[in-house]
Amino acid sequence: MNTTYLDQAKSRVPHVPILINMVSRRVRQLVSGQRPMVKPDSLNMEKMDLALKEIAEGKLTAEMLFTEEDIRLRNRSTAGAMFSL
Repeated sequence: MNTTYLDQAKSRVPHVPILINMVSRRVRQLVSGQRPMVKPDSLNMEKMDLALKEIAEGKLTAEMLFTEEDIRLRNRSTAGAMFSL
């Protein structure tokens, strides 16, 4: 694993579980035949490094979708936490 790409990707996606899911899904896509969105550093570049490079260069992003119910529940739980002693 290329630690430079990992560090750059973590700076773009600081929430590690989301980063892991993004890399995992993208690696599956690359293995199934999808073309990379960035130029590989070498012919034998690992799929995981390609996915990390795509994230590091901003070619791959994640979008979080929340329902109104999710937002309401989150606001309710954080509002109580903000005022607890």
